[in-house]
Amino acid sequence: MVEFGSGYSMPMDREYGQHNALRAEASPANNSTNDVKVGIGEFGISLGLGPVQNVPAIGAKLRAGIKTMELGFMGAGKGGGQGHTPEMYGQKQRQALAEMRTANRVDFTTHSSVGVWGLAGQDQQGNFSKSAKSASLSEIKRAIEFASDVAAGGPVVVHTGEFRRPIVDAEWNSEDEKWRGKFKMYDDEAERTSYHIVDTRTGHLIQEARKNRKVSKPVWNRYEEGTEEWKKFGGKSYTDDTGKKVQPGSYIDFQGNYVPIENRMPRFDKSKGTFITKQMDWNDLQKEAEEMTSRAREMWKQWKSGELTQKDFESSNWVRFKEAKNENEIKIKPEEAYVISTLETNAANSRGWALHYGAGYEDDIEKISKMKKALEFYEKLESDLPEDEKWKLKVKMRESGMDMFVPTEEKMPSEWIKKELKQREQHLKQTQEASSSQWAQSAEAAETIRHVQSADTYALKESYDSYAQSGIVAMQQTDKLQKEGKLKKPIAIAMENLYPESFGAHPEELITLIQNSRERMQEMLVKRGMAEEEAKKKAETHITATLDTGHLNMWRKYWTGDPKKSLKDNDEEFNKWMMEKVVKLSDSGVLGHIHLVDNYGYQDDHLAPGEGNTPVKEINKKLDKIMEALDIK
Repeated sequence: MVEFGSGYSMPMDREYGQHNALRAEASPANNSTNDVKVGIGEFGISLGLGPVQNVPAIGAKLRAGIKTMELGFMGAGKGGGQGHTPEMYGQKQRQALAEMRTANRVDFTTHSSVGVWGLAGQDQQGNFSKSAKSASLSEIKRAIEFASDVAAGGPVVVHTGEFRRPIVDAEWNSEDEKWRGKFKMYDDEAERTSYHIVDTRTGHLIQEARKNRKVSKPVWNRYEEGTEEWKKFGGKSYTDDTGKKVQPGSYIDFQGNYVPIENRMPRFDKSKGTFITKQMDWNDLQKEAEEMTSRAREMWKQWKSGELTQKDFESSNWVRFKEAKNENEIKIKPEEAYVISTLETNAANSRGWALHYGAGYEDDIEKISKMKKALEFYEKLESDLPEDEKWKLKVKMRESGMDMFVPTEEKMPSEWIKKELKQREQHLKQTQEASSSQWAQSAEAAETIRHVQSADTYALKESYDSYAQSGIVAMQQTDKLQKEGKLKKPIAIAMENLYPESFGAHPEELITLIQNSRERMQEMLVKRGMAEEEAKKKAETHITATLDTGHLNMWRKYWTGDPKKSLKDNDEEFNKWMMEKVVKLSDSGVLGHIHLVDNYGYQDDHLAPGEGNTPVKEINKKLDKIMEALDIK
């Protein structure tokens, strides 16, 4: 790996041009030096601490004359021989490295644990854990402290990769007019894509929504085309029997009266004598999501304006949007609608069984009360009668159709009442438990609906928070170095675009991560009493991006070329896309560090620049602009 540092020396000459990517212009007949205006001092190397075992081994690498060296930690947690962690380097070793840096006039940069992929806290099962998030944050903090002690500042590279997401449906792949639909993982990805949904209370996965899997739900009774009410009123608004206004799309009962959404009723097919259900596909769910979004925004606006009480809003399905700054931040995704629809069906099913089990419950209580009074009456009557007269009270009870074969037993009335009373009380208890458990299940489903969230929405919120916290630690260590007079360059979290399969790899996603993390850090600092403008500058200084050209080139394997064009033409088109994104990263003001790496677009093979098919030369031609963005003098 080659990385950009902050030094400068003589321009690179024709030897660089002997690599594959530049061979066409480098030849004996070509007298140019192929100067790309990048000096050897602008480049450095990356060392994985673990395979590189100790401080002297690091020193040996400096003899090549490089001016920048990135020290990367291959371990996490306690670490080991092949995977070092920052705390395996004690004070004396850190001091030795710092002295080595000063004596050799080199810059050290830092790469936090390569085992950390994103800071959302996601595990391999798709769950999000606060403890996993905390563990990842600890790895970043210890790398920041190492950078403070050894490098006297500079970038601390952090892998992104917040969560795995489909490529074909990503916003940048569907909304970017110029490059729309240019990437996909496999041929039928659009049909087989799946999305994870989590419970915001725990971060645990609730369900996986697949685009090719339908979900069944009731068809709700609404005022819409095809209904009797529509035929009667011709699709125009009308006032129902209770004085409420019914508009097209309103939920109505079987008499055509308006009902709120929480009391909506399934539509009944009189000809079949059954309630109507529907298999909802992804298009239906998208429409459902749009409708839910509209309802959520309307309720949020009512709450903000005071039309809706705090209590009512917090008990609604949309309480998770309580912190939204504006209605545009409120959006229900199709995968969320998928789970919400399923939970609504489950809740309705539980309510139905609860009503079934609870039917006649009050009558049973009244009968038991009467039986207890009757028992008191007969017990007193039986106790007052002489023994020789009690036979007159004994009765026979026919309990089943078997009585014709089995002689019935004669008992006192109180004995029969006690037996019947016991059975009724047992039945009442069963009714209580069955009905109450179903009501509880219905309530739990309703409560879960209030905490349903798409995994990517949840993850990004967690990530922004984590990067912001890391940025504040970087700021604090920078302030400490400055007070001690040791600061060489502000410490900055430098988010690295990782592999295409995970969020953060695409330049658009990387920009989103950084901009929103900066915004979150700014909010945190303002809450601590810092002026807004100063907080903004601090966030921009301490949260930046690392562009890894090798990782960016790995998007090549998912590029959908034009079948009418040649391989060369398609490769050139991909290179244009890549260069456009490199420039956009630079222009966006987020870029702070570069890993200049090569490969063939499949795996992260870490070839020397020019040895693969990454457009290294074209990137180098943009270095003047990028170096300016990096403030490299």
